[in-house]
Amino acid sequence: MPAKVDTSELPSRPTGAASRLAAAHAAEHPLKLYGGWFCPFVQRSWIVLHEKRIPHQYVEINPYNKAPEFLALNPRGLVPTLGVQSATGGKRRPLYESVVLCEYLDEAYADETENGPPLLPRDPYERARCRIWIDHVGSKVVPGFYRFIQHTPDKAYTIDEARENFLAHVRTLVREMLENDEEETGPWFLGDAFSLVDVMLAPWAKRLFLIDHYKPGGVGIPGEGQAPGGEEEEKVWARWRKWLEAITSRPSVRDTWSDDEQYVAAYKRYAEDTTQSEVAQATRKGERLP
Repeated sequence: MPAKVDTSELPSRPTGAASRLAAAHAAEHPLKLYGGWFCPFVQRSWIVLHEKRIPHQYVEINPYNKAPEFLALNPRGLVPTLGVQSATGGKRRPLYESVVLCEYLDEAYADETENGPPLLPRDPYERARCRIWIDHVGSKVVPGFYRFIQHTPDKAYTIDEARENFLAHVRTLVREMLENDEEETGPWFLGDAFSLVDVMLAPWAKRLFLIDHYKPGGVGIPGEGQAPGGEEEEKVWARWRKWLEAITSRPSVRDTWSDDEQYVAAYKRYAEDTTQSEVAQATRKGERLP
């Protein structure tokens, strides 16, 4: 059984813009999103609910101190969890795993008049390509973020190695953007079409400032005109900055975000590598994230 995580110093509910969004979705509803405000995996699902204009109820829980009624719905105790109830009522059925939830919401709420454009392309090849890069974000970029922020001087790898590992995975993603949208029709992974690939990385893009805050040398992404390696590297990081500006300005990303200082407090234990969260433990062991 995982060790209990002390969250006594953290707010028990969202703050800032996220608190207003949660309040707007506090009323009883057949579709419920159970989440913790500080969890980036929860934010993925919340972004999709926002993007697709899906009526729902947001239910804040402490994922480290799970209520019995939540565990009755999802014995694994994972957040995000979606509680889905059919139109005829009956027992609420759970879904979890953020990628699965996001794809479900995109497929189940597909009326473009009510829910906007799909977040995965209709073309089978392009849809499959998006899934390849969704996996890259989940299996390479996100673990690289945690390996980076959890670095401490006693680790077998250096902070510079952690930084380069993370940046290499970001670089690979950005090169895919450039190669498949040479005209740069828009800022997103698919050019002018916002997609689930963008959603998958958005929460960690917003959290990059935590590495700048806690780690010597910060993230290390070069500014304009500062990329080592010449014109090709400059093009890569210019494209990244374009995407980063767009994603951090996206209303669905801003509206699911609590106050910055709350994340600084929430991620202090990650930066010290003392948290006992399942993600942190998997990172220490070099295992796939839960």
